[in-house]
Amino acid sequence: MSGSLIGTGARARFGVVLALTLLAGCGSTISKTPGALEAYSAEEIYKKGEIEVETGDPADAAYYFGEIERLYPYSEWAQRALIMQAYSYHKDRDYPNSRAAAQRYLDFYPAESDAAYAQYLLALSYYDQIDDVGRDQGLTFQALQALRGVIEQYPDSEYASASILKFDLAFDHLAAKEMEVGRYYLKRKNYASAVNRFRVVVEQFQTTQQTPEALHRLVEAYLSLGLTDEAQTAGAILGVNFPSTVWYQDSYALLTGRGLSMDARGDSWLTAIYRQVVRGEWL
Repeated sequence: MSGSLIGTGARARFGVVLALTLLAGCGSTISKTPGALEAYSAEEIYKKGEIEVETGDPADAAYYFGEIERLYPYSEWAQRALIMQAYSYHKDRDYPNSRAAAQRYLDFYPAESDAAYAQYLLALSYYDQIDDVGRDQGLTFQALQALRGVIEQYPDSEYASASILKFDLAFDHLAAKEMEVGRYYLKRKNYASAVNRFRVVVEQFQTTQQTPEALHRLVEAYLSLGLTDEAQTAGAILGVNFPSTVWYQDSYALLTGRGLSMDARGDSWLTAIYRQVVRGEWL
């Protein structure tokens, strides 16, 4: 089991060694046939679920944990089983059911110690489905919202720092999508549409690693449109914030090759950005 996925609160109760010791001989006899589990206690079924999630089939583990909730509702074991069911579904990559179980935990036990973990699992159910930038980004937006829930509601939990990292990566993912579309338009000489996409990155995704390239692409697009003031201003922003990047070097070569400088000129949206950069307000 990945230590980064299940935290100390849940792990403290995750007695795999004890379960294996107690159930080594009889664990395999606990059947999934209808009515079979009614002969076992909540603790015995829970330990069977632990064995399955660690060494067997996580889908079977989710089943056993779910049966505890059905057979022993409102018990402490049902509460423990619900968070483990969410984890088991996630391990099985059954993200909708993992999300549903995590949300039920949050609905029923919002003040319990594993609530932060439930919110983190809910966020992961979106985040772990984020694929390449060419796909629809709805899941990315949902991941960002759920990760923000961990960061804001459980700032002192062990999942906060991991959520911040994943939030930044997902945020960069959205910016990368804008860049992909912008490059598409730029390649097809649809410069106005390209500018609109790169502007979104510069204005809304300033903290991502996509920003230096977005500024360089603005230099390219504005030069193609004959808007030299805007092109030079984009280059000036690169010079202030990203002078050591290859994008600055490429923009410098483009502008100076046309006898232009990397200075802020005119009165455009980029000029306003440049003034913020100079004052140190845009980072």
